[in-house]
Amino acid sequence: MKLRKIMLATALSVAVGGSILWAADHIDSPAVTNQSSDITDVYAFRGADANNLVFVANTQGLLSPSATGAAKFDANTLIEFNVDNNNDNVEDLVIQAIYDGSKMKFYGPVAPSEKGTRSRLEGSVTAEVAVTTYGSTAVTATGSNGIKVFAGPRDDPFFFDLDQYKKVIGGTATGFNNPGNDTFKGTNVLSIVVEVPKTLLGASTGKVNLWVETKKKI
Repeated sequence: MKLRKIMLATALSVAVGGSILWAADHIDSPAVTNQSSDITDVYAFRGADANNLVFVANTQGLLSPSATGAAKFDANTLIEFNVDNNNDNVEDLVIQAIYDGSKMKFYGPVAPSEKGTRSRLEGSVTAEVAVTTYGSTAVTATGSNGIKVFAGPRDDPFFFDLDQYKKVIGGTATGFNNPGNDTFKGTNVLSIVVEVPKTLLGASTGKVNLWVETKKKI
């Protein structure tokens, strides 16, 4: 299966020793607005097990509670975590997630045979998990290589006061309020979570660079 890039999220540099980093981009690109390929947030942080890193990609933002139950991952959209472990800004490893109609299947971490704007599914499935339904207890699974995975709806964790931002940009306010109003309160996303042993990332110390792409099957 060959796929081409649809949308690139902001890249993160993740300290292997810890820290929480995130990037957000809610429906800013007309090419992905209201599509399954829209990436809203990317998070990376050390797991409860200090030997692991956790990567999160949230998609399909601004889902109302009434719309969340019907929201689905797209079987033709690949969600790809790209990991650069030598700081050259080129992916050395990928973790790929794609929906098969009932489960989210994961591939990797594995060195990609194609880099940049094109991808193919790499190797065999290393983990799979049933998609958690809205309002249900989270379903997780552990893969053959020790990665832990989740896929399903979650409350949008990103806090942003859009109205105040517009005032700042418009020159009618000089800064944000503390705490301000959360524009995304009460909305949901479809989330992919992967907890990865550091040993699988080729970088047990220092940092790795992470970015997420969604790619459509062609």
